[in-house]
Amino acid sequence: MSTVSVDETVPEPPAFPGRRWLLPSAVIHEFDPAGARPGRRPRRTARDWLVDFSCFLLAVFVGLLAADAVGDNPHVSQTAAELDQLLGALACAAVWLRRRWPLGLALATIPLGVLSDTAGGACAIAVFTLAVHRPFRYVAWVTAVDIAAVPLTFRLRPDADLPYLVSVVLSVVLIVSAVGWGLLVRAKRQLMFSLRDRARRAETEARLRAEQAQRLAREAIAREMHDVLAHRLTLLSVHAGALEFRPDAPQEEVARAAGVIRESAHEALQDLREIIGVLRAADHDDMGRPQPTLAALDTLVAESREAGMKVILDSRIADPAAVPASVGRTAYRIAQESLTNARKHAPGTEVTATVTGGPGEGLCVTVRNPPPEGEVPHVPGSGQGLIGLTERATLAGGRLEHGVETDGAFAVRAWLPWG
Repeated sequence: MSTVSVDETVPEPPAFPGRRWLLPSAVIHEFDPAGARPGRRPRRTARDWLVDFSCFLLAVFVGLLAADAVGDNPHVSQTAAELDQLLGALACAAVWLRRRWPLGLALATIPLGVLSDTAGGACAIAVFTLAVHRPFRYVAWVTAVDIAAVPLTFRLRPDADLPYLVSVVLSVVLIVSAVGWGLLVRAKRQLMFSLRDRARRAETEARLRAEQAQRLAREAIAREMHDVLAHRLTLLSVHAGALEFRPDAPQEEVARAAGVIRESAHEALQDLREIIGVLRAADHDDMGRPQPTLAALDTLVAESREAGMKVILDSRIADPAAVPASVGRTAYRIAQESLTNARKHAPGTEVTATVTGGPGEGLCVTVRNPPPEGEVPHVPGSGQGLIGLTERATLAGGRLEHGVETDGAFAVRAWLPWG
């Protein structure tokens, strides 16, 4: 039975459909790369503008404090103080470029920090931005150079109020604090990205598991439909073929064959209606008649005998109701399909069905028929019945073998676990 593939994929909703302005543009670009403008940098969000403006104000505020201190420093001339303030103003203005060129800005602020105290705030913001947006190897090299330049800075312009060693230590602590803060922000973002990736992988795996479960359910229903309908439709084919080849048959035989055809068609429609109901229902056990078990094997053999088959049933199970439902249902389907194959390929022969076993030793089902006499007319079919039986027995934890024996008879032998 072929199944129609239906595309049930649903477009993934955009990441952060609301309040995107509360997140950094780098985070939004990482979570939703499809929404980025091709060939251009991510557009700044309202939060980015607020943070950048705050960083600029902080750099200006630190620069004003430093400019006032430089003006009162007796170790710095008036010309050097004016140059210090000019370089500091350039460093503060360059803060607006921190998102576009974080590494370049951090490298550029190293000589500015050596020549200008007013650029100290901009230098700290530059190393903080580098720690947020670039891997640790870049941060380590730039930070090391920045710290190495601190003693040189205070050699050129000693602080008027603090000793040399204290000034160096405080500057190093400020740089390390800015870098540590930036690394913390980057680690939080990386953790957010990792959690997002895990959530996406979990959603993908859940969707794949759901699709696999749906496919397996469809295959199970297809096997069930084959097992159920093949038995009924074979009866229709055999008796319709008999009427076709024996148009001069006695009236009683014609009426009997027509009755079997009518009853088989009715049963096939009923079984098909049940299977369609299973497809539409959420629970397999809520729709249709109860599934057959081993206790229904006598009814199956009786139907086959009414259809004109010669069937001998040798059941050595004292209490068929004691057989587990799943095992009994599998045994019933194996016997049903085997009788159907015998009716198709060896009509008129005597079929022997044997059921033996017990708790702890398993349930054995054997269906055997001798070779047909003469040429058998072709009966259409899928040719997948024995494959489906083997798979059904394997899924039940058992095994199934089939083939032609030395005397030419065809046999199907199955063993199913019975705990």
